[in-house]
Amino acid sequence: MKHFLKTSYFTTILSFVLFSLTVFQSCDDEPVDPIIIVDSDNDGIPDSQDNCPSISNPNQADTDNDGIGDSCDTTNDNDGDNDGIQDDVDNCPLIPNPDQLDDDGDGIGNACQNNPDLTPLFPCENGMAGPYPCDNYDLMGHIPIDVLGEPGAEGNDSWGWTDPTTGKEYALVASTQGTAFVDVTDPTNPLLLGRLASANPGNGGNIWRDVKVYSNHAFIVSEASNHGMQVFDLTRLRNVANPPEAFTPDFHYTGFGRAHNIVINENSGYAYIVGGSRNTTYAGGPIFLNIQNPLNPIEEGGISGYSHDAQVITYNGPDADYAGSEILVGSNENEVAIIDVSDKSNPQIISTIDYDNIGYTHQGWFTENLNYFILGDETDEQGFGNNTRTIVFDFTDLDNPIFHMDYFGPTLAIDHNGYVKGNIYYLSNYRAGVRFIDISGLNSSVMNEVGYFDTYPSSDSASFNGAWNVYPYFPSGNIIVSDIEGGLFIIRQSN
Repeated sequence: MKHFLKTSYFTTILSFVLFSLTVFQSCDDEPVDPIIIVDSDNDGIPDSQDNCPSISNPNQADTDNDGIGDSCDTTNDNDGDNDGIQDDVDNCPLIPNPDQLDDDGDGIGNACQNNPDLTPLFPCENGMAGPYPCDNYDLMGHIPIDVLGEPGAEGNDSWGWTDPTTGKEYALVASTQGTAFVDVTDPTNPLLLGRLASANPGNGGNIWRDVKVYSNHAFIVSEASNHGMQVFDLTRLRNVANPPEAFTPDFHYTGFGRAHNIVINENSGYAYIVGGSRNTTYAGGPIFLNIQNPLNPIEEGGISGYSHDAQVITYNGPDADYAGSEILVGSNENEVAIIDVSDKSNPQIISTIDYDNIGYTHQGWFTENLNYFILGDETDEQGFGNNTRTIVFDFTDLDNPIFHMDYFGPTLAIDHNGYVKGNIYYLSNYRAGVRFIDISGLNSSVMNEVGYFDTYPSSDSASFNGAWNVYPYFPSGNIIVSDIEGGLFIIRQSN
């Protein structure tokens, strides 16, 4: 009955408006011109008011208040805290720190890191943070996997998003069942805001799911058959009325089926889908997707040859021959491949390199000066009996990469994903948890472990349990770890 009354009311009003317009026109012999509202990017903001009319940006974020939306701003003049340091190089972008002091060299400015008001859930004392072995890192907060996902779920990949408008920090935690979104701004009181179910829940769970972020959107792929890519507008996390909510995607891209991983170059606005089916056009090689409009991905090519994982950057390193080029470094099972993907219709292999005792060439990351590439081999610990091994290549000449050194950790555990921030290499090390390795001495072939947090206390053996991924890029200094059995851990360097 209420629905009928509401419909009748609006029908009456509409009839009155149409009648009024008809009378107005009949009283005036001149025709009435229609009002045309142009919204080129279909984001709900008229072009006349849109600070980025060519790329969808319904939140109208404009970090540097220059009238150009962040999605369109290519002038690289974002300085959110107005301290004279651009956000892309500021080691504490939300708190003014023009001196950029960073006493421990971890890439996080003192202004962000030294926060005495934060009381850990379990401080690291005498080698333990509650039930977890540790060195120099406290446990701030924890959400078990059976809270993040359905009963029986297992954790896998993770990533993070810092809201450019509010400064809040969010963990994006994948599992066999889907993706959970957690507000970790207060790390000791993390809040599960909601979950996005897998694109094909009828096919059951899948242990391989990956998520990355671009332009305030999450992009999610999985090795579940016919999963495609889910796109989720992260600005929706600002207004969650009754957490945890059951989210739906804002867009579902079905131009490919399954994929192991997604890689995004945030400078160019391209996503690279890797680890897909070997029976498709590119045989599991990178697929190039233009995601500059996140809700309208466009495929622009690819390169054949299976790639398990990759990093893609806009190159500004020591090899002047490739200045400004878009460079993909693929970890391709039995070698590392360096590829120029600037021209999406004609990618060019620059060089490849292998190394001794190859198990499975899994994943790697550039140092910040782009002189070195740090690689993890996922199965050499099992196949050759060595301790955790990290391989470092000299990439100062992309045409002629050379082996630089091996680093062996203190345990037998398998290494998984590793990332660089400042002078620290952050390594998710399965049963040995997450390890923190000082790489400031790489020029002299020196790497030293300076801390760890063990999310899997019962064993450090070479088995596939424990820490899957670590995300160290929050401005606050909070670090998130996704663990297969343990769920989400939020840790922080001890004061």
